[in-house]
Amino acid sequence: MSARRHYPVSKPAAYAYDAAYHGVPNWDIGRPQRAFVAAEEAGLLGPRVLDVGCGTGELSLFLARREHDVLGVDLSPLAIRQAREKARWRRIRASFVVWDALDLPRLAARGFAFDSVVDCAMFHVLGAAERDRFVAGLGSVLEPGGTYCVLGDARSDPRSLYGVSPAEIRERFRERDGWRVAFVRETTFERRHSHNPAYFACVVRTE
Repeated sequence: MSARRHYPVSKPAAYAYDAAYHGVPNWDIGRPQRAFVAAEEAGLLGPRVLDVGCGTGELSLFLARREHDVLGVDLSPLAIRQAREKARWRRIRASFVVWDALDLPRLAARGFAFDSVVDCAMFHVLGAAERDRFVAGLGSVLEPGGTYCVLGDARSDPRSLYGVSPAEIRERFRERDGWRVAFVRETTFERRHSHNPAYFACVVRTE
């Protein structure tokens, strides 16, 4: 994987996230979330990992240092630039590209396939149609037997789509569609100045 590839993304969200990364966003805590550290230590992640919505790359860099072959993708060109700079200064081999994580089939068409996909707080901000599109495309890049691990804020308002819930995870990743929910656990999503109740889920692609 080449760390220098750049695929432009033209979306309003990309500009919004670029604006956030001109400072230090509250969600960028300078290290991976503890749930992913525990998942890696438990052997839940395969050798080839796709980090969707990677931001400035802390999770990707942690996994690469643990000898995973990692590609981080994000809408924000500025976040990707910062991730590449971190990789260079820390001398860690990880690849980062500007890419829309809702367009995973196009990534697969370029020859990419992964044993695991990690998602730290991307899914929980998506709209309903975007969640449908992401789940539909996930199987195009994830090998059979591979894992999708996602961390997101717990949904506090049932009238709102923001966040995640165990019921939604089980509804979107059904056995008849080729998925098996290994677990959904209560945990915490840490921010620079606060922390929220969250869920961490691991889903296996069965076919």
